[in-house]
Amino acid sequence: MQKVIINSTIENKGERLDKFIADNSDISRSYAAKLCEDGLVTVNEKQVEKKYKITGNEEITINLPPPKELAAKPENITLNIVYEDNDVIVINKPQGMCVHPAPGNENGTMVNGLMYHCGDSLSAINGVIRPGIVHRIDKDTSGLIICAKNNESHLKLSDQLKERKAMRKYIALVNGNIKEDTGIINKPIGRNPSDRKKMAVVIGGREAITHFRVLERFGQYTLVECVLETGRTHQIRVHMASIGHSIVGDPLYGLKKEKFSLKGQLLHAKTIGFIHPKTGQMMEFTSEIPEYFGNILEKLRKK
Repeated sequence: MQKVIINSTIENKGERLDKFIADNSDISRSYAAKLCEDGLVTVNEKQVEKKYKITGNEEITINLPPPKELAAKPENITLNIVYEDNDVIVINKPQGMCVHPAPGNENGTMVNGLMYHCGDSLSAINGVIRPGIVHRIDKDTSGLIICAKNNESHLKLSDQLKERKAMRKYIALVNGNIKEDTGIINKPIGRNPSDRKKMAVVIGGREAITHFRVLERFGQYTLVECVLETGRTHQIRVHMASIGHSIVGDPLYGLKKEKFSLKGQLLHAKTIGFIHPKTGQMMEFTSEIPEYFGNILEKLRKK
């Protein structure tokens, strides 16, 4: 059993224990609450409930159980397959679906559906949790993702992404009025040092380049097309927020109060282009923005 020790300060006085743990570690609040319920958290060596209020200058000890081994299992999940052959499969992923299993999201992922649909015909390079997965998009980002059905295709597609030969275009509605018609955001991205659940523009981070083009302006909002030159975690979300135009509905990098009732950010992976790993033919696929996204744009256009 691994121990994690966090010390509170007087500035934390009054905070709930589960929230304090989540804000000061890589542990989610829901998992912190479960650890408290299971008696695996102590404050100054005494077991307390998840709703315990921090008094300050305390030693919080978290006893983490050994990680459970995850193994993706086939599930009969309907997938929106845009294209498929013996080497690649292109999926239009809906908002709210995780790409692959992870702690807290072990079922109902795109990979579970892929395994049911493809059987053993998926690349094994990324192991039992991410078979076939060459690149990812966030759970609450909708749109196109390409998967490999054998290791040879996987390696060739990965090389295209590294060498910036694959094309990925996104559509996003962002807060504020972007005055420039086009722009390039070239800022390094790494883990946020003050919140490990977030990414941020940081010195020493990995190179990250996003090209954007304004498609439509709505006064308080701007519809943009973003083209990825690199593919860092949360890249578009972090980059747009860094220039003062966070994506509408983004729970991590967006505004605290949103005008629209949304389940996640208005970000859609609209177009993907790549050289077919077997035939060498250039292929390009496009998907329409989801209905909920389109409905908001229609409302803005009527104002």
